[in-house]
Amino acid sequence: MAEINKVVVIGAGVMGAGIAAHVANAGLPVALLDIVPSDAKSRSALAEGAIERMLKAEPAPFMSKAAAKLVTPGNIEDHFAVVGDADWIVEAVTERLDVKQALYARIEATRKDGSVVSSNTSTLPLAKLTEGLPPRFAADFLITHFFNPPRYMRLLEVVAGPQTKPAAVDDVVRFADLRLGKSVVRCKDRPGFIANRLGVYWLQAAVVEAFDRGLAVEDVDAIIGKPMGIPKTGVFGLLDLVGLDLMPHVNASLAAALPKDDPFHGYNRPLPVVEKLIATGYTGRKGKGGFYRINREAGKRKEALDLLSGEYRLARKADVAAIADGGRSLNKLITHDSAHGAYAWRVLSATLAYAASLVGDAADDIESIDEAMRLGYNWKFGPFELIDRLGAGWFSDRLKAEGRAVPDALARAVGHGFYRVENGRRQALGQDGLYHDIVRPAGVLLLEDIKLNSQPVLNNGSAALWDIGDGVACFEFTSKMNSLDADVMEMLAKSIRRVKKDFKALVIYNEGSNFSVGANLGLALFAGNIAAWSEIESLVSAGQDTYRAMKYAPFPVVGAPSGMALGGGCEILLHCDAVQAHAETYMGLVEVGVGLVPAWGGCKEMLHRWQANPKLPKGPMPAIAKVFETVSVATVAKSAADAKELLYLRPGDGITMNRNRLLADAKARALAMVENYKPPEPPTFALPGPAARVAMDMAVAGFRRLGKATPYDEVVSGALAEVLSGGDTDILKTLDEDALLELERTSFMRLVRQPGTLARVESMLLTGKPLRN
Repeated sequence: MAEINKVVVIGAGVMGAGIAAHVANAGLPVALLDIVPSDAKSRSALAEGAIERMLKAEPAPFMSKAAAKLVTPGNIEDHFAVVGDADWIVEAVTERLDVKQALYARIEATRKDGSVVSSNTSTLPLAKLTEGLPPRFAADFLITHFFNPPRYMRLLEVVAGPQTKPAAVDDVVRFADLRLGKSVVRCKDRPGFIANRLGVYWLQAAVVEAFDRGLAVEDVDAIIGKPMGIPKTGVFGLLDLVGLDLMPHVNASLAAALPKDDPFHGYNRPLPVVEKLIATGYTGRKGKGGFYRINREAGKRKEALDLLSGEYRLARKADVAAIADGGRSLNKLITHDSAHGAYAWRVLSATLAYAASLVGDAADDIESIDEAMRLGYNWKFGPFELIDRLGAGWFSDRLKAEGRAVPDALARAVGHGFYRVENGRRQALGQDGLYHDIVRPAGVLLLEDIKLNSQPVLNNGSAALWDIGDGVACFEFTSKMNSLDADVMEMLAKSIRRVKKDFKALVIYNEGSNFSVGANLGLALFAGNIAAWSEIESLVSAGQDTYRAMKYAPFPVVGAPSGMALGGGCEILLHCDAVQAHAETYMGLVEVGVGLVPAWGGCKEMLHRWQANPKLPKGPMPAIAKVFETVSVATVAKSAADAKELLYLRPGDGITMNRNRLLADAKARALAMVENYKPPEPPTFALPGPAARVAMDMAVAGFRRLGKATPYDEVVSGALAEVLSGGDTDILKTLDEDALLELERTSFMRLVRQPGTLARVESMLLTGKPLRN
């Protein structure tokens, strides 16, 4: 197997630039090339401009500024020689066969033996791309279809041709998995591959049916949303996001490539209202609006398009909540005797039947199709998982009753279902009518698989402890949004005692969308409104005691976060011996946003880390200033790499690119720490006291005069400054952890009694946004 160490991306458009950025995120040097523009001052202006735009873009294509330095801009006239040194050459130029093939001829004349060439095409078949090119080129050529944006979308579709060497495919798949963090789905050389073949059909069916029935776009997005396990953007919100002008091109490409009897053609028809939107610049969020728009002339009000008239009106709340049973019952929605119910059934049934018809064509197995839709379109359930939820027999019978064809794959599942659990293993139904174990790639360990064959060691309503083998236990949050409450603290305390007795090490991990959003604010607001101050203080103390017990436990503890790790969720990681973080981890101490200060040891741990940072000047104030600067504005790291720069993560903490490999990596790290393990030494602090507090207060007062801080920001920042300065101490005294924790607790309890804090908590719960009071 050949290693991929140098990459060249040709084509500096949105996709090519994004691919180059993500290769750089993996820590590899990458050259980004494009044509020489006729009127630019720099011959590499297209690649240079792409990098500049990505450094300013949100969401950010780069995980850190350091990654951006690994991308070298160039052009295909002056710098094409870099292709000769590359291990992988990615082509991402315009979707024209003649342009691509001319480029391939140049690449073939320059590239070294064994280098892999791939195209990011989503429309052109591999057989056409390699037509007329030498066998040497075809042997090393494949399609690698990234999804936009490449950093965030986990799906990578890989297509190999009959001449492609298996080793070339394996090299790219291994690199994409381990280094780029992709879930790779191997597809057949069919139009649209898997995700876009099914996804575009689904979107087109949903849009055409909505126009035909004259439904409201808000209702459609509510129907094609939570009840079906699809993101809240639904259909029209999604099209606004990706761009309405993309629809005609993708549809035309599929229509030209698909056989005449494909069901897609039944829904592929022009929609004059959409054509008018595109022609007038209403191309979605990147344009003047789309199916939704913000009318700034009317006071920034949100408006929605009326599908019948083609005119905008005031957007309203969808009125299908009762039909959908709050999103809990898909069956109730699709069987409801109403226009909404009929629409839901028609779109869902057409999509699921089409998915079943693709088995043996777009892919040989149902798992690939499910994975492609889960990761390519962010569906919670793949189409075959949805059929199982409905019941394969029920679904088949209803199709028959309506005189519609039942695909062979669906007929095979009647009476059984597409998936089952047998002997603790999840199995999928194959084309042979037999069930086959779903085999994870080597190095993948998932808690969902462990749960199929075991019971928790300990559990309550908010957390559980699992045995993940080899003497390692896993502590999992199970509360809503993995928020932290008294039950979590109680279970963590019990788990520490149990691990000490029966295990070698502990991993803190879960498979939720977010590691933890922090303390349960709803409970805090309720307690505050009834003045249950002793209950709140008891929870603060329990958190401090439990996190400290974990930190000094006689076994290694490794945190393994992914997604948001905020407030108390960040603080638990600050107390771990080590962290193995998924690359897309967003950590931060955000308590000031709800009028509080970190009180589960967050201030203490961040002070300790910055005081030990050799890059800072000597003395206590530089560290205090850094922590104050970070915490007072609720800074959240935008990646694990960014978290290292903010010291939410230590320099030696690990980063895992592939989400599915996070638990295995964390477990391996914990086991590597077991031999000769010793808990850390408790830190001590020499802090300046009132003098430092005055300096921080003056800085906040200055920000308020400039309009960058609110009156209540001054109150909260003052409490934070008191903690970080050491309260009434002076530089000649040494404070221990107990003293810092007491300062955290005292400041927290003083703030939580304030109406300004309760107002911020309430605002966060109601709107999800901080109140600027």
